[in-house]
Amino acid sequence: MGQSLFYDPILSGNRNIACAHCHHPEFGTGDGLSLGIGEGGQGLGPERTPGVGQQRIAKRIPRNAPGLWNLGARDLTVMFHDGRLSRSDLFGNGFNSPAEEWLPQGLGSLLAAQALFPLVAQFEMAGNPGENEMIGAVHDRIDAAWPILAKRVRTEKGYGARFVAAFDHINAPEEVSIVEIANALAAFMAIEWTSFDSPFDRYLAGDRAALTPDQHAGLQLFYGKADCASCHSGSLLSDQKFHALGLPAFGPGRTRLFDPYARDVGRMSESNRLEDAYAFRTPMLRNVALTAPYGHNGAYATLEAMVRHHLDPARARAAWRPEDAKLPEVPWLAATDFVIQGDAREMARQARAVPRPGPDLDDAEIAQIVAFLDSLTGTRSVTHPPFGVPAWFKP
Repeated sequence: MGQSLFYDPILSGNRNIACAHCHHPEFGTGDGLSLGIGEGGQGLGPERTPGVGQQRIAKRIPRNAPGLWNLGARDLTVMFHDGRLSRSDLFGNGFNSPAEEWLPQGLGSLLAAQALFPLVAQFEMAGNPGENEMIGAVHDRIDAAWPILAKRVRTEKGYGARFVAAFDHINAPEEVSIVEIANALAAFMAIEWTSFDSPFDRYLAGDRAALTPDQHAGLQLFYGKADCASCHSGSLLSDQKFHALGLPAFGPGRTRLFDPYARDVGRMSESNRLEDAYAFRTPMLRNVALTAPYGHNGAYATLEAMVRHHLDPARARAAWRPEDAKLPEVPWLAATDFVIQGDAREMARQARAVPRPGPDLDDAEIAQIVAFLDSLTGTRSVTHPPFGVPAWFKP
């Protein structure tokens, strides 16, 4: 049932976009774009277009669509690029989230809580004011839209009966709430995109022949001279902390209510601490070779370019050009796509957060690190997932 919901546009305000449009396995569970084309767009992946007429998009998605690999891991404690969702007892419901005390009780995991927020995001799935009753409810209070969505789901396409069959505590379709919808989505995503069968994982299990010589050399650099593991550590290859990398700035940014212009301050938008300005969560790395482009805004199209940025952020930032971004053409948004680059004061603030250069690596060593990152790609977990894409899904 979670699979059906993931690929079904029934979860969007205007019934025109599914979770899968921005998180499709063909593109490593992302969309292959720097900044996504959300509600109102047409098509799939890099070929997705911004739509036409009154239904066309009003804004690009401000951040890169992250991959969904291993999001069901028990060790995971924080989600979203800025960490605005985390495990916490702050609001009495098990999570610190944008919904605060209005997040419903009964969500079974961090992933289930995460699944709720794209559904009520205007430019992702909810739609624009005046287009449907869901977005109007969202603008009243974030949790007001979820009962509307739950009623829609339980009364259509036989979902109500399926929920009764799937959940022991549900005796009638009328009892289905957004909690069961989120838990079903999470159950599907956690199973479908669990990946721990890469050559690197076989190496960790004792198969010393699992890595090629270049991959093994890259492993030594990753955990040694290159110091990648200072942030990409642990079983998830992420410290789950926040670091400012000084990525090139573009796009609308995920602005705060009182930000008067397009910018993205990262973790500071959640913590309100100046020291968190322009810092973003360390991504997990399994299957990273499948999830291009890279960075919180998808600034770099290749792993090599992303590695080179880590080694000399200021130089890479200066060399970056707008054409490096993978952005479908949207003429009515073109004037604002790179407007932040012309704001001298904001660029100066961001420049102060750019980290110092990393270790000095030559081209061969960089290629070895990229080879090691390729070794993090799963095998059967990628090519033969438990469910796959349903035959009825039409992008």
